Amino acid sequence: MANEKELNLEHLDKSGWQTYRFEQIAKSISERVDPNNTDLKIYVGLEHLDAETIHIKRFGTPDDVEGQKLRCYPGDVIFGKRRAYQRKAALVDFDGFCSAHSMVLRANPNVIDPRLFPFFLHSDTFMHRAIDISVGSLSPTINWGTLKTQEFLLPPKDQQAKLAELLWAMDEVVEKEMKALEKLKTSLNSDIEKEIHGIETYGKSIQMVLAELSQKHKVSNLGSLGYLLKGKGIQKSELVDSGYPCVRYGELYTRHDRIIRQFHSFIDENSKSKCFKLKKNDVLFAGSGETITEIGKSASFIHDIEAYAGGDILVFRPKNMDGYYLGYLMNSQLVRQQLNKYGTGATVMHIYNSDLSKIKVPVRSRNEQEEISNKFEFFSKSIDGLERQIVASKALQKSLINQIF
Repeated sequence: MANEKELNLEHLDKSGWQTYRFEQIAKSISERVDPNNTDLKIYVGLEHLDAETIHIKRFGTPDDVEGQKLRCYPGDVIFGKRRAYQRKAALVDFDGFCSAHSMVLRANPNVIDPRLFPFFLHSDTFMHRAIDISVGSLSPTINWGTLKTQEFLLPPKDQQAKLAELLWAMDEVVEKEMKALEKLKTSLNSDIEKEIHGIETYGKSIQMVLAELSQKHKVSNLGSLGYLLKGKGIQKSELVDSGYPCVRYGELYTRHDRIIRQFHSFIDENSKSKCFKLKKNDVLFAGSGETITEIGKSASFIHDIEAYAGGDILVFRPKNMDGYYLGYLMNSQLVRQQLNKYGTGATVMHIYNSDLSKIKVPVRSRNEQEEISNKFEFFSKSIDGLERQIVASKALQKSLINQIF
């Protein structure tokens, strides 16, 4: 792949470019589909569209929805007209239908190369305009009547093919890196189950898994392997730009994956006195979540520094266990399935220390734990390196799009 300097388009000559109304660039396809009366098998809702990508990787079916939807054909682009700030616009490569909260846009090949069109929709120029013309407060939406009159500057057709080729080449780089990342993550997840438990868990009840596991290792509950404690304090208003690092329960979902590698929140000297002080190798569990699968999301604290845990966090403090190993163990299928069983609540799910104490895990020697965690950490470092590369590749891709448009 060419380096960033070679791909720089900041000095692209736009003197010969022409301005077009959006209705000249593309048309909105309004063909309707009744999900209860169609042979089409693929449905795409806004929930299936990922932000800032031109690819659709998740789908629904006609059974998932009711009411009139929009027909789409290969080459069309599904654009999320509701909450445009989510930046959802993806290329269709199938026959199907989509949410009426989206627009089906079809490029006018006389004005814009259809291969360039999806990238144009992801430019800041287009997306910022889309946000500006959205109406409504709770769920701002774009009206075609307003969008079609908006004007945009486009390159001549004889330049568009080369620009599209450049952007598709960059997109191919990102997609290859994403596939490699997914493969690494799948391998890590597989190895976690294999190395920690050594048995197949798919299709078996938790009782069957534990019975089989007990034939290979001693099995014990967490309550006998350590202490169960609770975080406290740390309101949002208490956070400061720098100070003592801390973990708030929501960050266990959004910031930390298995292991707390860096901190994103801090408190000052006055606040720390009423908060829970962490100890190396503690495991932090989220005490609540919106769904049964979210409760008990956890990450281990592996640092020799002064740090604190906020409210709605449950803490497992082991007697003699490796923190890295615990980070992987507590997010394994064996533990996750047991946590799901204990979740209670209607709109918000909760789990308590009395539940955590009953979680059963294999008992491994400290040397075994460290040997296993070292192997997993090798995987994790490779994943981290690839994730950083993907961030850089996406930034370059976005820069190229915005330099063009």
